[in-house]
Amino acid sequence: MENSDRLESDRFRESMITKKKEAIDAVLAVFLVLAVSLPLQGIDTSEIETVRHKSVLEEADRQIIDEFLAGAVNELVKTRDFTTVSKIRRDILASRSDQVQYAEQFSVSAHKHISEGLKAADELTPKENRFRVVLNLLILVDGLEDLRLADLAIEKLNDESAAVRYWAVHALTNSGIKAQLNSTGGSISQTGKRIIEGLRKAVEKSEPEVMELMARFAADVNVAEGEDLLLDVADARIKRYAEWTARKPLVDATILELLCKRMISGEAGPKAGRRFGQLYSYVMQKYIKSISEENFLSPEEKQQMESVLIETEQSSVQQLLGTPQSIIRRAVSNGDYRAIQGEHNRLLGEEGRAGVLALKFNFDYGHNPDGSGRTAPLALPEPPAGFLQQKPAPAEQL
Repeated sequence: MENSDRLESDRFRESMITKKKEAIDAVLAVFLVLAVSLPLQGIDTSEIETVRHKSVLEEADRQIIDEFLAGAVNELVKTRDFTTVSKIRRDILASRSDQVQYAEQFSVSAHKHISEGLKAADELTPKENRFRVVLNLLILVDGLEDLRLADLAIEKLNDESAAVRYWAVHALTNSGIKAQLNSTGGSISQTGKRIIEGLRKAVEKSEPEVMELMARFAADVNVAEGEDLLLDVADARIKRYAEWTARKPLVDATILELLCKRMISGEAGPKAGRRFGQLYSYVMQKYIKSISEENFLSPEEKQQMESVLIETEQSSVQQLLGTPQSIIRRAVSNGDYRAIQGEHNRLLGEEGRAGVLALKFNFDYGHNPDGSGRTAPLALPEPPAGFLQQKPAPAEQL
């Protein structure tokens, strides 16, 4: 039986990973394809290659670096052929160097000319041309992984385009930026503070996959400000469940896992526990309401929510309690919403009785009017009027 349980759990994990990969927006998929398209032509890199291999730079060499980036960025702005754009970006990235003088000038010139390119894009018409240029420049900023270019992406965090916002966040949360922030030994630079402040302000209007980028960044950056960002992302997902606007529930598995790690480490105190309990509760409540009343979930969303419930039980809850957990997995397999509700109450709490997680990690769900701590998560509000009539079609991308 134990082997059977483990096999079924592994299948759910595989299903979750597969669904997460399939859940990328079509527009983002298009640009990922464009980013790896085969090249047609590029830019002249002969002079910059000579300079790149010098151990000491002269003023003329700095000028060559500046002129190279000016020309390359100008080509990105003017070029409409996607494969050529991809080649230009690769040529720019290949022209970097760790030589201190070179790297400094490269960074200064990149900031100057990309900034000018973004300003030029704002003057372009129609909107499609502006969108194309801004997106290509942000993908370049992302590839450069230079903390000194962060302000260029911060300025685009609230852009009207979801794809532009995605790449702005990606450019601020990639592995290179994380490494530079973590190299400060626990402190954070003014630029780092601006990044986190910008991301926190952008959480509310972000798409689910963007929230996931933010959450992972918040968990990986070794600074106190990152903790606030993770809690903001959790709060935003909780709010969307309460408003019945939460999409792509697989994102919640990541957020719950990151909150779990904060609970175990004790870094966030009861704050992480409260968000973990409320978010997991809302996922359970929405699922229970769906299978016990009218099933208003599409097949894709239903399977994703089941994956979140089971994966969180098998990984996070099991880690938090230190004992094997399988009640939710079996209840989901059997369609037994009463068993799910019972486990919800045991783990997360109900009126008048705290859950085992709350007791172990010393958290509640806010305060009652008399000042006492709430032992039960907030109840999921009823769907807004007309919600059931907006039931998504089975083929809808989640």
